[in-house]
Amino acid sequence: MPKNAPKKTNPFVYLFIIALIGAAFALFSGDMNLLGPQQVEEIPITRLMEKYENNQLKTVEIKDNQVLAESLEGEMFRSYKEPTANIQDLGFNDLTKDTSVEVIDTSGGKMWMNILIGVAPFLLLVFFLIFLSRRAAGSMGGGEGGGPFGFGKSKAKIYDKTKHRTKFTDVAGAQEAKDEVVEVVDFLKNPKKYLKMGAKIPKGILLVGAPGTGKTLLARAIAGEADVPFFSVSGSEFVEMFVGVGASRVRDLFKSAKRNAPAIIFIDEIDAIGKQRGQGMGGGHDEREQTLNQILTELDGFDPDTSLIVIAATNRPDVLDKALLRPGRFDRRVHIDMPDMDARAQILELHAKNKTLSKGVDLKKVASQTVGFSGADLENVMNEAAILAVKKQQKTVTQANLNEAVEKVSMGPERRSRRITPSERKIIAHHEVGHAIAGHFTENGEPVHKISIISRGSALGVTWFLPEEDKYLMSEQKMKDEMTSLHGGRVAERLIFGQTTSGASNDLERISRIARSMIMTYGMGDQKKIGPVVFAEKSKSYAGLDFHEKDFSEATARAIDQEVQRFVLEAEKECEKTLKKHLPLLKKIATDLLEKENLSREEFLAYFETQKKKV
Repeated sequence: MPKNAPKKTNPFVYLFIIALIGAAFALFSGDMNLLGPQQVEEIPITRLMEKYENNQLKTVEIKDNQVLAESLEGEMFRSYKEPTANIQDLGFNDLTKDTSVEVIDTSGGKMWMNILIGVAPFLLLVFFLIFLSRRAAGSMGGGEGGGPFGFGKSKAKIYDKTKHRTKFTDVAGAQEAKDEVVEVVDFLKNPKKYLKMGAKIPKGILLVGAPGTGKTLLARAIAGEADVPFFSVSGSEFVEMFVGVGASRVRDLFKSAKRNAPAIIFIDEIDAIGKQRGQGMGGGHDEREQTLNQILTELDGFDPDTSLIVIAATNRPDVLDKALLRPGRFDRRVHIDMPDMDARAQILELHAKNKTLSKGVDLKKVASQTVGFSGADLENVMNEAAILAVKKQQKTVTQANLNEAVEKVSMGPERRSRRITPSERKIIAHHEVGHAIAGHFTENGEPVHKISIISRGSALGVTWFLPEEDKYLMSEQKMKDEMTSLHGGRVAERLIFGQTTSGASNDLERISRIARSMIMTYGMGDQKKIGPVVFAEKSKSYAGLDFHEKDFSEATARAIDQEVQRFVLEAEKECEKTLKKHLPLLKKIATDLLEKENLSREEFLAYFETQKKKV
């Protein structure tokens, strides 16, 4: 249909208008005086009958319960009869009388009006409900899947290949994941080649990765490369308040996909319906379990020559039901890891294609500053940099915009409007410098990237340690050095001001968490007291609440607490030793930080170069 073509009006609208006009006419027609607008005198029916018998009337009109009469002199009279009385009962049709009175009976002709008055409200209600249901169907996706009568229909979105064509070139990084699914694309293009050899392509592929790593994008790229329809649905869309609706939607989804085969069904966040069954003391969730059972049945019901592949995505594979992961169902797992240095550079280059960058912008430098960022985070960095360039009325995105965007995504936006007293600013400055110096003198600590006393998010100040390369292992000494660095703020407050503040609460939480993980998870405690044993806590859910059960004795729990305390106190002692040794330098850097508000890595390292020259 052309864009400017007039839209067709729903026929129910016309029916609604006609019924409305008829009802209005029926309601108000009784008040219409057909004999004219003259003055009308109301008289009893007996007196009117006397005038009729005495031939004093010219016309008599009977309409419903009213009797309207006009005298020979032109006077108008109105009287009322009983609802059950007809023209015979009143005697107006007595043929034995010689009278010239014209009698008009319109009460019988009004019967259809009475019927309309009684039926019109019901018709209006029916038309209104049908009209609403059709409108709701259009707003909920139209066709079979919408409206209040389409609970059991699938809500999957079918992407138009001409508008949403995604290829592997649109997925930067994740090279190993792309290699894993190449044969899936080839199978969808040439299924006979595999069937002839007796090979079976997996019915289900499970994409596993942290949020923002590109699981949905990779699934769309598979469909785009294979040039097949792509049915996309979220796991939560199957679950409704009515038991059995989810299973019905699953059946409808697979039925639609089979009609369009070869095709791909993509179920995002499958853990919403695929959690392990029979967990918890309160029983299972009937609707969710029925939906899962239907998915398992549909996966088993594939014909060998059906070119239909189900792709699911989750970031919690540990909670999925074992029946969902057995061979013949989702038996192929494709892990999508967080991007490394090279992958981050590729992702940044991909998202920089539609942005105007200044000459000399080094995206590899940005990649080195974004260790631990996902693909979605990197896209956000490029977008924030473009927004900053527009705010500053620049024509291109500069390296400074990118650096500021990285800080904004990592630590939150600056909150310069927050009012902080001079005494508090002084405490914050010494606190942050304490972190920086304590971390700088550790053997395995990460280098300081930036120190700031500008409030960001919920933090009053920030000391940003930035790793120079991707690391996948944490040594025991590195974790101890991290605890030493985290003690820096609190110890600096105590050395300079003689007391500590509540600003170190988050530092203490992180310290305690690291120490407890070292002992309970990594087996790094005293080998004689604790030993290389993992002490895990089992969690169970009941009525929406989580309960934790210990699988070790109270004596062991006491020994673990003592080891945690020992690790924390040793790190604090090491931190205090370092800060006391460099106390003048701490005061000097804090004074400069109060004036500048921000110190870069180069400015921070310059203090130690000057100290070396003095020595």
